[in-house]
Amino acid sequence: MLAGLALLGLPAGSACSDGEPAPGATDTRVEVFSWWAGPGEKEGLEALVADFRRQYPGVDFDNAAVAGGAGTVARSVLATRLQNDDPPDSYQIHAGQELAADIAAGYVEDLRYLYDQQGWRAKLPAGLVEAITFDGAIYSVPVNIHRSNLLWYRPETLAGLGLTPPATWAEFLAQADGLRSRNLTPLSIGPLWTQKHLLENVLLGALGPDGYTGLWNGGTDWGGGQVQQALHLFTDVLTLTDAATAVGDWQAAVDHVVAGTAVYNLMGDWVDAYLRTKGLTFTTGYGAVASPGSSRVYNFLSDSFTLPKGAPHRPAAEKWLVTCGSVSGQDAFNPQKGSVPARTDADSSKYTGYLAAAMAEWADEGTRVVGSMTHGVVVDNTWSTEIDTALSQFTQDKDAARFAAAAGRRR
Repeated sequence: MLAGLALLGLPAGSACSDGEPAPGATDTRVEVFSWWAGPGEKEGLEALVADFRRQYPGVDFDNAAVAGGAGTVARSVLATRLQNDDPPDSYQIHAGQELAADIAAGYVEDLRYLYDQQGWRAKLPAGLVEAITFDGAIYSVPVNIHRSNLLWYRPETLAGLGLTPPATWAEFLAQADGLRSRNLTPLSIGPLWTQKHLLENVLLGALGPDGYTGLWNGGTDWGGGQVQQALHLFTDVLTLTDAATAVGDWQAAVDHVVAGTAVYNLMGDWVDAYLRTKGLTFTTGYGAVASPGSSRVYNFLSDSFTLPKGAPHRPAAEKWLVTCGSVSGQDAFNPQKGSVPARTDADSSKYTGYLAAAMAEWADEGTRVVGSMTHGVVVDNTWSTEIDTALSQFTQDKDAARFAAAAGRRR
């Protein structure tokens, strides 16, 4: 499971917090910053907030959510606030390297004292704790586990076409020729971050979990023949999407699958929550399998929350974090969000449909776990931005060697 995940070397953290509130801090209000504003996301946040209000009825919750898939817009807004010494009381971050720059800048507090108070280390997988530990300190509280590498489809669409989900990218390419002849989009897609999400899972399917992990820890040569072939495969797959006409975020791309104009969509398991908001039921209304080539591999990410230094309502922020790390908070949030709990002692009876299958696979000792590049587990923000820039060019010029040189230079 997650304990076997090979991560990049973690940077040194900033000085430990003394756990004392700033002068004038109160616990009557808490401002929480996230990117959960769209359908399939806000329902999860609302459920978590409801549990927070139940636990702490005297604290007003100020929802500072900024819309934008995977936090692409929110992180820009947040960066400006942190640079201007105007932090929210807590903000969402992906577990792993995504937080490294904020730690180095001194924007967040060490939360080991809260982990000690709540006994969280014993309730979280060891590998997840490792992923959020920097130089011995812990700076965020994970509320869930998401899976990146899933291929979504409508069973009725595949039945009408006489198809089953492709197990390999070669099978997908073979299916795609027939789909295009029927004026169907083989794979729907959205903005650049969703294309980056597709890229990581094409790389995973083509290189396998060891080769994929090696891209981030130095074990795989970006200039080698296997990576070049995988990058060419990505451009082949991308030509079979509606990237040229895509509008909207990931939800709009999934809508094409729901409407039957597209056959597949490759996206994380937050799609489960979104499709349930449309009244669809897992296995009958929609299905999901591991993306091609990644059977029994869990490409994970985790949404977490921080305690910024100088939080205006620090005592209330601590209460929010306690809710995020609690059994009741996670069991309220995750069934609505389409994710499984970070805690190992959650109530499994609350997780049905897709989520029951996800929990079983996450807990299976035979499941290989790798970390998402797109969602901040294995690359820091600077590297991620460099990959974004290179990917924008790559989707235009299809120059795999140039992309590999640019994307792999920070390893």
